[in-house]
Amino acid sequence: MADRYFVDEPIEGRPRVRLTGSEAHHLAHVMRAAAGDAVTLFDGGGAEFSACIEHVGRSEIELVVLSREPIDREWPLPVTLGVALPKGDRQRWLVEKATELGAARLVPLVTRRTGEHQTAVGLERLRRSVIEASKQCGRNHLMEIRPPEKLGDYLAAAPAESLRLIGQPGGASVAPVLDEHFVAARPSGIVLAVGPEGGFTDEEIQSAASLGWQSVDLGPTILRVETAAVALIAAIVTRLDPSDGRLAR
Repeated sequence: MADRYFVDEPIEGRPRVRLTGSEAHHLAHVMRAAAGDAVTLFDGGGAEFSACIEHVGRSEIELVVLSREPIDREWPLPVTLGVALPKGDRQRWLVEKATELGAARLVPLVTRRTGEHQTAVGLERLRRSVIEASKQCGRNHLMEIRPPEKLGDYLAAAPAESLRLIGQPGGASVAPVLDEHFVAARPSGIVLAVGPEGGFTDEEIQSAASLGWQSVDLGPTILRVETAAVALIAAIVTRLDPSDGRLAR
């Protein structure tokens, strides 16, 4: 896969675009790009664009757009991850891996054992991590980072026709749950909830169950938040057929 660069505005229909900021710096000063070099651009809208560098300036790069390729690398079945985010660099790692695994959106959860510590600046940093991970893994749609939600609101808002799973030691194994829910028909989507250090409270688990959520267990060891989130997504998407979102047999 060719080097990919993100353009923070729609490319469709434009004969030329400019790279600025960190994207221009990386292409010019790290990759030592020169006029005539070919690169791949994407804008988060679902397509890739072949482009040729026309001019390399000190702080921006001008490119000629050559062609558009509607390359879709998204799962047919959207996965929403609600998670009580850990602190520091563990957040960035979690966001990168969720992006690589194909989650459609991530919702920071405010639970009984967490506070609402995400700021606008913090969320914007997470969105930048989504871009960097998308450049690497080839996704042309950006995973959405939503504002924080209280757990109760998140649980209640999940569509009843979706598969709703909440991580909890002592719950069911993921594989049998998938087999059961995909027998009759494919769900409309998959909505996940992963708790903070210390886990969800009994009251939160009971509330989820009353709304139709199913508790699932991720094994005999105690996982950190980011490990549990990635493990849960991976346990699901590795069972899906990328062509239609049904269980692969």
